[in-house]
Amino acid sequence: MRLKKARVRKYRSIRDSGWFDIEPAKTIMVGPNESGKTALLEALQKINPPGEIRNFSALRDYPRSEFNDVITGKVRLEDTTIVEAQFLLEPEDKEALPAEFRECEYLYGRRPDNSSWHALIGGPAPVRYGDIKKDLVRSCAHLDARVQPPSPGVVPTPRPSAELDAITRQWSDNDEIKANRAAELKGWLERVFPLIEEGNATEEKRYDDLMSAVTAEQRRYDALKVLHQRLPIFVRFRDFFRVRPIIHLEHLGQRIENGLLDDQYDYGNICLLRLLGFSARDLSDLGKTTEPGIGDAAALQKYRDQLDRRSYQLNAASVRLTEELRRVWVPDAKRVEADRLRVVADGQYLKVVVEDDLGVEIELDQRSEGFQWLVSFFVVFFAEAADRHKNAVLLLDEPGLSLHGLKQRDFRGTISRLAEKNQLLYTTHSPFLVGPDELDLVRVVEMTDRNVGTKVRTRVTAQDPVALLPLQEALGYDLAQSLFSQQRNLVLECLTDYWYVDAVAQLLREANIVDLNDKITLLPASQAGKVVYYATILHAHKLKVAALLDSDTAADQARNQEILVHSLGNKAVIRTKDAYEGPVEQPAVEDLLRKTLVEVAKNELGWDVSEAATNQRDRSITEIFSTQVPDFSRYSLAKAFLRWTRDHRASDLSDAERAQWKKLISTINWTLK
Repeated sequence: MRLKKARVRKYRSIRDSGWFDIEPAKTIMVGPNESGKTALLEALQKINPPGEIRNFSALRDYPRSEFNDVITGKVRLEDTTIVEAQFLLEPEDKEALPAEFRECEYLYGRRPDNSSWHALIGGPAPVRYGDIKKDLVRSCAHLDARVQPPSPGVVPTPRPSAELDAITRQWSDNDEIKANRAAELKGWLERVFPLIEEGNATEEKRYDDLMSAVTAEQRRYDALKVLHQRLPIFVRFRDFFRVRPIIHLEHLGQRIENGLLDDQYDYGNICLLRLLGFSARDLSDLGKTTEPGIGDAAALQKYRDQLDRRSYQLNAASVRLTEELRRVWVPDAKRVEADRLRVVADGQYLKVVVEDDLGVEIELDQRSEGFQWLVSFFVVFFAEAADRHKNAVLLLDEPGLSLHGLKQRDFRGTISRLAEKNQLLYTTHSPFLVGPDELDLVRVVEMTDRNVGTKVRTRVTAQDPVALLPLQEALGYDLAQSLFSQQRNLVLECLTDYWYVDAVAQLLREANIVDLNDKITLLPASQAGKVVYYATILHAHKLKVAALLDSDTAADQARNQEILVHSLGNKAVIRTKDAYEGPVEQPAVEDLLRKTLVEVAKNELGWDVSEAATNQRDRSITEIFSTQVPDFSRYSLAKAFLRWTRDHRASDLSDAERAQWKKLISTINWTLK
């Protein structure tokens, strides 16, 4: 199952985070220091933590300023939910359930006393006595008629209707058929079943329907039990889970056997051993074993097999770690920073060493902090993923903090690969860990008032501008790197125009309708008036540049600026009306997707402007949204469209939309050929 949304309440700095959406693959959480990001991940882990992770402690975890409410009994911990999560069922989950529950969603919550609750969203509605009362009456009429008169001197058998009346006498129509009520009714149905006339299809069907109704709650309980067993483990990787460069196996084995492990110091070492497939005691004993004499061939062969097994497994783990590290720790052109990572056993010592391009072996702790972090991360993750944490929800707190900015950018790809099999959430302050195409994956965490506590915003908005700094830096860095890197450049008015062009181009490319030249860089300006600055700089560097402008007044003013006309020439200024086919006089980019955006806004955002869009065909769709929807945001509409494109194809666009976008992209390609 996949985490869909979550909510945290009454946990440290968090009063109520509010429900926030979780992406199917990876979710990025940004925010300033002391905003509550770490507390949020800690609370999420408690949904279903690994066995060695500490559970909730009300004394330490409940908001300190409100703890007196717990002491005085004003707040009952057993009635308080700290964290709750809503899950979408995946195909394998649905296969494990009866058909009537396969379209449900699973809701799970945990309380500060570490008890939990769960529920199904959807499925059959609860059965109430009033729902089946008429069928029970009709069934009783049939059953009573089938009761044989008693023989003389024999105590008469109670009529089924009288027995049912004794059971239901105190029931109201709104009472749910569950627990004792369901058990009593089920027992009554089983007792009277022999009285049903054999071959009477109507009565037999009524019996089956009644039995299904009285067992509905049990079936729901069984479905919940199945889903609880499939609840994913939440694994949080913390910076102090380090793999030590040298491990004394005998000492570690003794600490494990005596229960004296240090959770922080030893966790990475335990994961390394799990990855290798050995216990500390196994490796320690192998280091103590002396070679048998030549005359004992069987003992000599056994000794050799043990050493070979250790050598092969250490080598296999070394190769796997080296391959993953090389994907991220990319060597420069002059030297290899980490040619090979090796895990070697020498007597009572297990060592992790790095071999450089000269063949020199250096202990792990002599390498940079960033490199040590990467090695530790991969060791812990591979060990956990291969064990009981397979298909887990991974929670990374400030991953790659010690890495150089460019290494963080490379590590972003590694995170995406991890998210292919494990749903992943991570917090960051770094602009290099937020891609320019990942803004729809970002959740902003902020705390502007301690009385209100931590809030999580699904939209990229914040009351505190500092919370958005990583996003602004990410876009700024990407823009700075891309401005002068490509020979062909298309300047767009704003970020939403960039999203529309890029997303639709991808849909049309996959459908083999038209292919936007991949050598063209899309550069969003903040507004139409700033297009001239981008165009002038790019033109001065002798790069090919074109501008895509809406057909509104602001775009007309930008187009008429003498510098822009001189720099680009009329042919390099592309207007949306050049591709648009419709009655709107000044169409925006959104008008090229008019029909689809109306549907997306209705289904995704609850904005229904379909009637206005039909009756006012000569008005721009953005104008209609602005007048019909309070607090309308072009950004929110564009973001909803991006989500829509993940599950749809070009064929889901209208014929007119496909034709307009094909013409627009062809014009862009021709202009920047």
